[in-house]
Amino acid sequence: MTITETTPNLTASPGSTAPAAGQAWTARLWGILAVLCVVMFLDGLDVSMVGVALPSIGTELGLDTTSLQWIINGYVLGFGGLLLLGGRTADLLGRRNVFLVALAVFAVASLVGGLVDNGTLLIVTRFVKGLAAAFTAPTAMSILTTTFKEGPARNRALSIFSVFGASGYSSGLILGGLLTSAGWRWTFLMPVPFAVATLVAAVVLIPRDRPADTGGHDLVGAVTLVAGMMLAVYTVVSAPARGWADPLTLGLFALAAVLLASFVLVERRIAHPLVRLSILKVGAIVRANLSIIALFGSYLSFQFMVTIFLQSGLGWSPLKMAMALLPAGLIVAFGSPFVGRLVDRFGTPRMIIAALGSLSAGYLWFLFVGSDQPNYAVAILPSVILLGFGFTFGFTSIMAQATSGVDDSEQGLASGLVQTSMQVGAALVLALTTALVTAGSHTGAGTASFEQFRPGLILVTGVALLGLAITVWPLIRGRRYSAVPEASQA
Repeated sequence: MTITETTPNLTASPGSTAPAAGQAWTARLWGILAVLCVVMFLDGLDVSMVGVALPSIGTELGLDTTSLQWIINGYVLGFGGLLLLGGRTADLLGRRNVFLVALAVFAVASLVGGLVDNGTLLIVTRFVKGLAAAFTAPTAMSILTTTFKEGPARNRALSIFSVFGASGYSSGLILGGLLTSAGWRWTFLMPVPFAVATLVAAVVLIPRDRPADTGGHDLVGAVTLVAGMMLAVYTVVSAPARGWADPLTLGLFALAAVLLASFVLVERRIAHPLVRLSILKVGAIVRANLSIIALFGSYLSFQFMVTIFLQSGLGWSPLKMAMALLPAGLIVAFGSPFVGRLVDRFGTPRMIIAALGSLSAGYLWFLFVGSDQPNYAVAILPSVILLGFGFTFGFTSIMAQATSGVDDSEQGLASGLVQTSMQVGAALVLALTTALVTAGSHTGAGTASFEQFRPGLILVTGVALLGLAITVWPLIRGRRYSAVPEASQA
């Protein structure tokens, strides 16, 4: 396969659902985009609603804090560990088939999660739900990027796609507070009818696609990658409680490193690798993956700290806390549709620079202005607004850069790679943030003063600034940004 320059390819490849150049967006294309956006919305909705409901779940099922964290971390383990496998499976078995099966599993897991009366079973359903999301997320992205051609059409579609993800998360904060008052089970059951309706629409609207003409199932690579990634994620999320220097933690990290090193060796030797390692030679794609770690890792960690600080530190109700953070979600929801045009005009690198610069400014403002008695309009709202603009500019731009110039047959791989970086990178940054926040405290983060959160705030600010530096550096050196190297052979 030949990788060419970033000029949009106006001819669809076999199996692609992309319209020809100049073709108007038909009702069916809008329908396909709507199906993908609803799935994105449900993913964001589920995570935020369940987070709000955790105290009620613990009270009814008798779960302590350690057990409750696995209701979230179980989802992360399934999601982050299998994303790359999910994307590659879609390339090899067909995007439509994988998408439909994964969405059905997601609906069933949601239903079971709302009916169980056992904490362990609830955590298992969350893990299964994460597994399903690991296949729906990259598959939805690859369906989008093969349906809408690279350039203005794809940028516009990605902008709309981003709106629903942000809207789902911001809506979930409010809906979670409302539904939890009626019973925490509704936070699990509410997405079920929407998932079923979306599944029916997907069967009707998404056309059949042809799996890759060449390639095989790299079972050894899949096993080593999945085992290594899941073990790494598990070690990261469990290390703060056990201790980073604990022999078991160090041993698990070492074993994860061995598994991932074995995966690299397998991919270099096998005829049909799960991950074509030469894709990592594309500088813009590597920068996109590092940028999404800086963007989502710092954003998620900051939100985690502010949520604890406002609810447990200042005694705010979940609904009041959600309303305080809502402006960021509204900015993303209303601003994302215009990002595609900005990307067309200014390019992805400059948009990513603006995004990470805005995030860094928001973190720095809260770091220096925040206190134990913060004024919302002065200390919190400016940071929330800056974060909203940062995420608005960044998410669509990074996704566009991460999949630009990649052949349709590998869009699942590129999509899975960037989303794996987002989930696993965010888990790592959040784990480090949690360790810093809880260090030296015997009462936990929730009862601490603002000063206990300062080390974590410094970390997320540093992560955002590092991502900004990685994106700016090629411009400083005078290098031309390109999503792919010049006419190289893979």
